[in-house]
Amino acid sequence: MSSDAAGDAGLLGAACPIPITNYSEIVLAHGSGGKLSHQLMQKMVLPQFRNELLDPLHDGAIFSLDGERIAFSTDSYVVNPIFFPGGDIGKLAVHGTVNDLAMCGARPLYLSVGFILEEGTPMEEFWRIVQSMREAADLSGVKLVTGDTKVVDRGKADKIFINTSGIGVIPDGVDINPTRAHPGDKIIMSGQMAVHGIAIMSVREGLEFETEIASDTAPLSGLVEAILNVSKDVHVLRDPTRGGITSALTEIAQAAKVGMLLNEAAIPISEEVKGACEILGLDPLYVANEGKLLAVVAADDAARVLDKMRQHPLGRAAAIIGEVTDGHPGFVMMKTRVGGTRVVDMLSGEQLPRIC
Repeated sequence: MSSDAAGDAGLLGAACPIPITNYSEIVLAHGSGGKLSHQLMQKMVLPQFRNELLDPLHDGAIFSLDGERIAFSTDSYVVNPIFFPGGDIGKLAVHGTVNDLAMCGARPLYLSVGFILEEGTPMEEFWRIVQSMREAADLSGVKLVTGDTKVVDRGKADKIFINTSGIGVIPDGVDINPTRAHPGDKIIMSGQMAVHGIAIMSVREGLEFETEIASDTAPLSGLVEAILNVSKDVHVLRDPTRGGITSALTEIAQAAKVGMLLNEAAIPISEEVKGACEILGLDPLYVANEGKLLAVVAADDAARVLDKMRQHPLGRAAAIIGEVTDGHPGFVMMKTRVGGTRVVDMLSGEQLPRIC
């Protein structure tokens, strides 16, 4: 080996490895909500189905029907374990689709459900999930109006997979879209981050804490309604599920071609969750949430929106965590607790598989 080649090899060895992005088969990270999920969509799915309703890549498709604006969304749930502190896969499936509709500014109305059941699943467990879904639907104010059930061979489905789709109506004057983030807008988070993901991981890893960490899964439509009663001119809403808050904000920054600057000290997180993340070696910025939202609102509206959110049971710990900037478009930066600034990018791999 020449001295030049040896030098190049030394530099490569000292540098961080380049993430592998070209795979010959599907890996768990393709479902993380991070870079690989986006590559899968951008390279394989979107080119085949591109159209004006799909292209915005919002939480749901928005279209007009008989003079009303409709939001339509779908999601699938493959959670492991199916029961966890604070919820279960059934409750998560209802709340998740209700929340996707709410992030479009819609009032959720109707849901469908598709069950894929594994042969041998205890009937009592399926009954618990069905009952939990009914309770979640009642709490969310939606009706389950159609569905389907399939059964697969033993060992093929981890007991149960669920798909839910939903339809809602968007009020007049509401235009929530990822491209509407503008420099000067404030970024508000409705409560403490990373709770759901750590609740799941505490069960998987057998961790016990002085105070139980329970999933934050909840229907956010009521909180969104409260926000829109203060200002219909909310620019963007997003529930930061897979990939956490930084992946969600990076998606928005890229869609709107703006930058974002977060303040690490302002981002709400409980001591229990922070400690659990340290034990597990996880960055809470990338951990999934299921009952929290991010709101991007004009600076003039931010104080009133924040005050209204704090009056709602699901927004009591809401905080302004950053702002939209005209610098570094497409990137999210964060002012750290020690005074530096760093890039917080989308999740590259998979921190927490099978989380929602």
